[in-house]
Amino acid sequence: MSQYTAPPGRATSWSEQLRAAGRRVTKQRLAVLSAIDTNPHSTAERILESARQELPGLSAQSVYVVLGDLTELGMVRRFEPPHSPALYETRIGDNHHHAVCTRCGRVEDIDCTVGHAPCLEPHWNASQSPMTIQIADVLFQGICQDCLAAEHRAES
Repeated sequence: MSQYTAPPGRATSWSEQLRAAGRRVTKQRLAVLSAIDTNPHSTAERILESARQELPGLSAQSVYVVLGDLTELGMVRRFEPPHSPALYETRIGDNHHHAVCTRCGRVEDIDCTVGHAPCLEPHWNASQSPMTIQIADVLFQGICQDCLAAEHRAES
């Protein structure tokens, strides 16, 4: 079995965050975090496949439990593009957005569109003020450059 191979400082940071949240630092949690960090915007199945490189006996159920726990702790972000299973990433806390290719499903991060969270301010009617917005979750959809290039090659 291979050793955990997070980028320098990441494993220490993750361990500190887990301990601060009252969670044990386990091989399963670190393997899942490493898999997400290495493969951002991955499905649970892709995370399982990647984490099994480090822990071959890791079960799908364990990955789902760890993903739920890490999401609840705010250590990973879960988002659900249309027509796709949930995707996970370790980029958190900056209220960035995503662009999804409607052809191949490729996902790219887009920094906050205004420069500060929540990125967008709703325009309520003058008589409305139903809530204070903390997070804006914007999903851009389009066709990525690779799909456009393939389309142009096919037309030629």
